Amino acid sequence: MSRIGVVTFPGSLDDRDAQRAIRLSGAEPVALWHDDADLHGVDAVVLPGGFSYGDYLRCGAIARFSPAMMSIVDAANAGLPVLGICNGFQILCEAHLLPGALTRNGHLHFRNRDQWLRVEQTDTAWTNAYQPGAEILIPVKNGEGCYVADPATLEELETTGRVVFRYVRGNPNGSQHDIAGVRNAAGNVVGLMPHPEHAVEALTGPSTDGLGIFAAVLAHLGTAVPAASRDRR
Repeated sequence: MSRIGVVTFPGSLDDRDAQRAIRLSGAEPVALWHDDADLHGVDAVVLPGGFSYGDYLRCGAIARFSPAMMSIVDAANAGLPVLGICNGFQILCEAHLLPGALTRNGHLHFRNRDQWLRVEQTDTAWTNAYQPGAEILIPVKNGEGCYVADPATLEELETTGRVVFRYVRGNPNGSQHDIAGVRNAAGNVVGLMPHPEHAVEALTGPSTDGLGIFAAVLAHLGTAVPAASRDRR
């Protein structure tokens, strides 16, 4: 069984939700502490949503210097699958594992709603379970989720297929090019603002579309669990 680490920073809110999503996908969640550089041999890592270190300075700006992140940067550069969700996406950008930055929502309001996304790329460790162009419904909740980058970076992301998720049926935060998530060149590191861990069970909804992200990394690792087996967990 694959072991997927979830890092808890001071101010993390969605670490337990991410652990549950991992468990539902058929993997073993492993709690990782921000102040511990030991990744305990995990096969992949999730950086969850929340307000790491109280969002002081900038969202994710302090978390990127944590001992755990120092190890994650090295491991990601060596091929470890890493997923950043919301604040985790901000941390990945601050750590320069992903390009661009997340700034204050264009309308200057916190936005919490169910949001449609289009899956633009399915050749990553975290999206191979989807069909290209699939539209999925996933909650979004952020105040600083507006993705920005300089024109050259945006052009590179578009021309090299590194925009992984795009907002459709409305842009909740003013992100440039309607970008909801991007990947690194190798495809093992993905960040997105919406919360797939909140869309893994029909009971809590709004869909189970987010489960595919966690199932995808198991397929990437070669340890995918059949749906019938997941249902019995």
